[in-house]
Amino acid sequence: MAEAHQAVAFSFSITHEGWDVNFDREVLHLVWQSGVRSWKKRFARFKNNIKCGVYPAPLQSLWAIVGLFTGMHFSKLGIIPKVVNKVILHIPWYHHGPRPTVAWEVAGCALLGMGSWLSIIFTVRYSLKMLLMYKGWMFEQRGRGSRISYSTKLWMVAVKVLSSGGRPMLYSFQGSLPRLPLPTVHDTMCRYLRSIRPLCDDERYSRMEKLVAEFEKGIAKKLQRYLVLKSWWSTNYVSDWWEEYVYLRGRSPLMVNSNFYGIDAILMYPTHVQAARAATLIHGCLQFRRLIERQELEPILIQGLVPLCSWQYERMFNTTRVPGDETDRIVHYNDSNHIVVYHRGRYFKVPIYYQRRILRPCEIEIQIKKILEDTSPPAPGEEKLAALTAGERTHWSKTRKEFFFKGTNRQSLDAIERAAFVVALDDIPYEYDEKDPSKLDKFGHILLHGKGYDRWFDKSFTLCVGSNGRIGFNAEHSWADAPVMGHLWEFSFATELELGYTNDGHTKGTPEFTPPAPVRLQWDLKPSCITAIETSLQVANGLLNDVDLRILVHDAYGKGFMKSCRTSPDAYIQMALQLAYYRDAGKFNLTYEASMTRLFREGRTETVRPCTVESSAWVMSMMNPKSTASERIALLQKACEVHQTGYQHAMCGKGIDRHLFCLYVVSKYLEVDSAFLKEVLSEPWRLSTSQTPHGQTSKMDLKKYPRCISAGGGFGPVADDGYGVSYIIAGEDMLFFHITSKVSSPETDSSRFAERICTALSDMKSLVEEWKKQQKK
Repeated sequence: MAEAHQAVAFSFSITHEGWDVNFDREVLHLVWQSGVRSWKKRFARFKNNIKCGVYPAPLQSLWAIVGLFTGMHFSKLGIIPKVVNKVILHIPWYHHGPRPTVAWEVAGCALLGMGSWLSIIFTVRYSLKMLLMYKGWMFEQRGRGSRISYSTKLWMVAVKVLSSGGRPMLYSFQGSLPRLPLPTVHDTMCRYLRSIRPLCDDERYSRMEKLVAEFEKGIAKKLQRYLVLKSWWSTNYVSDWWEEYVYLRGRSPLMVNSNFYGIDAILMYPTHVQAARAATLIHGCLQFRRLIERQELEPILIQGLVPLCSWQYERMFNTTRVPGDETDRIVHYNDSNHIVVYHRGRYFKVPIYYQRRILRPCEIEIQIKKILEDTSPPAPGEEKLAALTAGERTHWSKTRKEFFFKGTNRQSLDAIERAAFVVALDDIPYEYDEKDPSKLDKFGHILLHGKGYDRWFDKSFTLCVGSNGRIGFNAEHSWADAPVMGHLWEFSFATELELGYTNDGHTKGTPEFTPPAPVRLQWDLKPSCITAIETSLQVANGLLNDVDLRILVHDAYGKGFMKSCRTSPDAYIQMALQLAYYRDAGKFNLTYEASMTRLFREGRTETVRPCTVESSAWVMSMMNPKSTASERIALLQKACEVHQTGYQHAMCGKGIDRHLFCLYVVSKYLEVDSAFLKEVLSEPWRLSTSQTPHGQTSKMDLKKYPRCISAGGGFGPVADDGYGVSYIIAGEDMLFFHITSKVSSPETDSSRFAERICTALSDMKSLVEEWKKQQKK
């Protein structure tokens, strides 16, 4: 395929007869179109930034106010003529030109109108920002029989009025979102001590109390002062440090340790044709990218009222993580007109624009078919090249500098890193069989790590397509969190439902032209470079062979039954995990649950600690055969209530761990040691959990298509002797759990823990049903 076109737009040579110039008109035309498209995007981005900057006011309102002031000035109404005359006197060029004319008066009216318009807009935006600081609505009970306080009702009306300026764009609310509040050290210390009480005996707890007291009275005051300054100066006092120190400075491999995966909507099977499914998925992702670029994607509003920060969407596409010796960096390109496809050890650059538009699914399918039918062998070292992105970061950085600094390798590497995203066409099927759970487990393994060399782990995300048409993705974590990728995933499914397939499984529609052919990327990998690739592959193989992954499909009951218990479904599941873990390990352990702080500008995540005094009391009652159903239910409801409150506090910026993390970073900058911070930050999270959200796009009607819901996704274990558990509440009657641990750990077993979860959920249902029967009597 590479031979079909010359690689350059023009060339020239000097002979004894003079200059000899050759050029390719088509390539030059493509270059011209690319430049025009780039400038159009810049102008559109500039215009959209203005629209978002003045939201909720439409731009047309400016002309209305200017027209109003002009009419009042020439009609001599009110004080407007006097104000306009004063404005004219302050126009710099006025004193150097002719005295009062109609033009100067119109200019004065325009300046006065614009000033008044901007004052009104910024007053409204600041008022909205002040209103969004209120979080009392979150703690009020909702549902049947619950009553909302009058203060919250007034707040809701005020927010609705101030944000009702037409259809908001993706970043319309960014300037109105409040900053993440900084908790006091005392409040964080109190919450911390309460969170560790069920994990400590009296002696250790007493020691921690002393460490806390020493820290709070000593160095904490100085560290907090620096954090106060940072919270005033920066948009978010956590996010930049979190990105740098938790993600980018990590030298361990991204595969398994950091990257996460998402899985197909396994309950539906739209087509078995790999090329057709890949084409439709690629087209859906490109449509999503266009919505982001044009800022036409709907911002997510909680309860249709409270906006979430949209900052993380900026780097979803055209983004890569570049390795460094000591720290990596995220590189985002403003535009990209191609994707890169990996198939059977070869990389292809695939154009996605032609004749000034995005290619349609039927046209992309032609390109994918050409790749699948290509029988050319990989270049030496090309097949396992991506193992460099799966290995140690410092090794990849040094290899990159030595072998990918210039020439053919540099050009091909640029093509991958500048691509909108990467697609991996696997030559094995992704399978799901209700009667054989191991097939779904293998599905998860394929997406989490593949073969260790068939995913470009540095890219923002890699779409994976099985030979039987099943799909998934592997995403790099530093640029954003899982809910953002979940939004793209839901949108892609919704787009797929709209587009559909023919009866024989191919994409619908007729191509308007022959799409541009994919181009093989060329590599010149020396033996020493291939040795470096093999070194990374050995590290990758060690990691992937140590992953024990189990995907549990729980269809006995789901959200519907949990809600009937008058508890939060998330809290209910967390209690089940606490019970399962205690039965598995015989003790309680530090538990991590990810919560989001996107109610604030540039917010990412905060930690919820589900292992509480109340949850441990409930678990112990379940272990005590003498406890009655009434006692257990009372303790369960209390534990769920405390958990839900803790989750809400985390969302409101009143968590524990991000504050402690920032205090620790400041102490390192100041080169001050703290025994308390060192011990707290070194505590392992042996049970790390996360819920995958759904319902983030209005395009997806789950009531109409209940089976069109993803089975969620997962991540690797955080601790060597712990579990990683990701779960999704898939509708009213189904749950998916993605459980990971390490094969090398004698303390853990993912299949055993899956059984513990099933047993815990079953016991909880029996408990609730028994209690309900007693209530009826």
